[in-house]
Parts: sequence; structure tokens; C-alpha cells
Amino acid sequence: MILFAGLSAFPITPANAAGEVDTSAVHALVSRLVNAGVDSIGVLGSTGGYAYLTRTERRRTVEAAADAAGGRVPLVVGIGALRTDEAVRLARDAKALGAAAGLLSAMSYLPLSQDEVYAHFVKVAEQSGLPLVIYDNPGTTHFRFSNDLVALLSQHPGIVAVKCPTSTPDDIPAHLAAQRSAVRDGFSIGYSGDWCCPAALIAGADTWYSVLAGTLPIPCVLLVRAAQRGDMAEVHRLDGLLQPVWDLFRAHSSFRVVHDMARQLGLADVQPQRPVLPVCDAARSEIARVLGGLPADMLG
Repeated sequence: MILFAGLSAFPITPANAAGEVDTSAVHALVSRLVNAGVDSIGVLGSTGGYAYLTRTERRRTVEAAADAAGGRVPLVVGIGALRTDEAVRLARDAKALGAAAGLLSAMSYLPLSQDEVYAHFVKVAEQSGLPLVIYDNPGTTHFRFSNDLVALLSQHPGIVAVKCPTSTPDDIPAHLAAQRSAVRDGFSIGYSGDWCCPAALIAGADTWYSVLAGTLPIPCVLLVRAAQRGDMAEVHRLDGLLQPVWDLFRAHSSFRVVHDMARQLGLADVQPQRPVLPVCDAARSEIARVLGGLPADMLG
């Protein structure tokens, strides 16, 4: 049985510039995602700024998110850390608070080998007892999981899924086919990089790990449901509608854009944690224009 499939929505972590989390706003954002019908919720992903938060603030975030989800939607919790023992502690925290799985990246200062990352993942899985999703995010970690490493990790019963990066839509079918042929049955293969994920769904990926869905879940839910019922014309229509958002993500980074979207939509009074700065005034105007061009029923 595949643990994660469909739409996994990744909200921001509402916090001030010093990294102090607003748990009431976390609760409201997660409740909004539950009500929109997403399939899972990824708190403390890159969009959630996990790398900028202390263990205490991470615990407060997960506690608020778990309370809001109320067991209705599984939580995937980012547990990335520089040290293996710290990742184990974060995974244990997440499990104790009700997480369904941990999202683990190959976070590092020194470059890591494939063998080192394998040992890191196995130790976290075995010492925490929390099912793990492989977070392949070379844009921030500068480490790329080989297909052989994903295949090897997929054989461990405590490692249940992979969140793959994307380059271009045309590359996805071959990449997905290679991974599918190498991993064990029931191992979930999903993709991030929102502008490529409609193509991934069309190719047969199990999961879309979506930045936008954490702030604007409705169009993303509609797109995933269209893909699941085989309505590719509707997938392409919705993808076309969201192209201006994808352009914003590529121009200004999805992290900065969704933080500003959340402020403009009145979802949270939030700023990226320093040293990351909010978008400039020109970008803010661009974001307002794009939001104003989306159907009102998709903003709720």
C-alpha cells in the first residue's frame, strides 16, 4: 500500500523575522488545507523554513499542525539536520506529536558521499521508528540522490517514499520509469517543482509535493483530481491558468512568493526568517496582479 499519494501541500511556517512561530496562524493554515481536501500536509519543509527554526520552534509548529489536522490528514514533518543524532531527535519529536512520516534531506556543510547518506537515513529510520520520505533537494543541499541510492533505501521498511526534484517536464517520464523499475512495490514516487508537476502527474507519479498548495490549495486539488480521473484536458487548462504563478516562482523563488501571497491574502502576518528578505516592491505588485487574475473561488 502506498502511504503517500495525490496532493501533499506544503504551507509556510508563520513566524517573525527572528523565527518565533505564530502557532495560531499555523493552526489556521493547516485547518484551511484540511478543509480544501488535500491528501497530506508537509509542515517544516523548505517552504516551511525548517532550516531556520530551532528544535523548540519546530516542536511548537508540529504540535499546532497536528492539533489542526486532528488525524484527518496525515502530516509529513521536515526533520532535516546537519547531524544524524539531531535528525533522530527531531524525528522522535515528530512521531510523538503524531506525524505520519518524516521528510529527511541530505542537509550538510561538508559534501556527503552516497554511502554517508545511506547510513544517515538508515540510522534515523531505525532509531526513531518514524517512516521516512527521502527529500532529494539538490538546489539547497547540493547533494543528488542517485537512482541506485533511492533503490537501495527503498528496500528498507522504514523508508516509504521519495520527493524528487524536477528539471524539465520532458525529463520526467524517463526518470519516473527508471525509479519505478528499481524501487520496491508500494514505494511512493513523487515530485516537487510546481511548474513541472502537472507533467509528472500525467506521467503517473504518485504524489505532487506542492509549494503553492500550502497557500492556494483549491486549484492544486482540482488539478490533481483531474489527473486522477484521467481528464488531461482539465489538467492542461488548470496548469495554463497557473502559469503566471509558476513564472513568479521562477523569477523570485517560491519561498519568497508564497510568504508574500500569504500576507496579501490576509492568511498570516509573516516575514521570511533572516537573512532572507521579503520580495521587493516591484515583485509585490507583480504578485498582487497575478492573484487578482485568478478566479476568486480559487483564492479561498
